[in-house]
Amino acid sequence: MFTKAIKPSNGPAAIGPYSPAIKITDFVYLSGQLPVDPLTNEIVTGGIKQQTHQVMQNIITILEEMGLETRHVVKTTVFLQDMSMFSDMNEVYAEYFDEPYPARSCIQVAALPKQALVEIECLVIDTLPYEKRNNEKSCCEGCCCQ
Repeated sequence: MFTKAIKPSNGPAAIGPYSPAIKITDFVYLSGQLPVDPLTNEIVTGGIKQQTHQVMQNIITILEEMGLETRHVVKTTVFLQDMSMFSDMNEVYAEYFDEPYPARSCIQVAALPKQALVEIECLVIDTLPYEKRNNEKSCCEGCCCQ
C-alpha cells in the first residue's frame, strides 16, 4: 500500500475512526488537530491562546514522529469557533512558523468537537530526501543535477 498512517504514541488519541496523519510519497496530510492534552485526552483549560499552543504542540508531535519540522508545513486551515479570537490565535500561531510562512485559510465554524475553540489541519511536504541528496557531494558537480 502507498499510504502510511502516522500515529505518534505520545500524541493525543484520535476521537474517531481516522488517523492523526497519512503519508503518501512526499505528501503528509494532518487531520485537524484539537487542543487535546495527550496525557489526559481532554481539551486544555484556558482560552484561545492556551488552546492554540496545545494544537501547535500536537502538530509538532506528529511532525517529529516523521523527523519533520514546522518548516515542512506548506498549507494550514484554521477553524475558529469565533472569528473575534483571530488576533489572539494569530499571535500564538506566529510563534511556530518562520518565513516563508505556510499558505493559510481561516474560517469560523458553528462548533468544533469537544467544544474546542480552535482546530488546525495541515498539508506537509517531506523534503528530507531532497535535502539530503542536495547536501551530498555528487560526482557530477557543476552539471544539471544540481
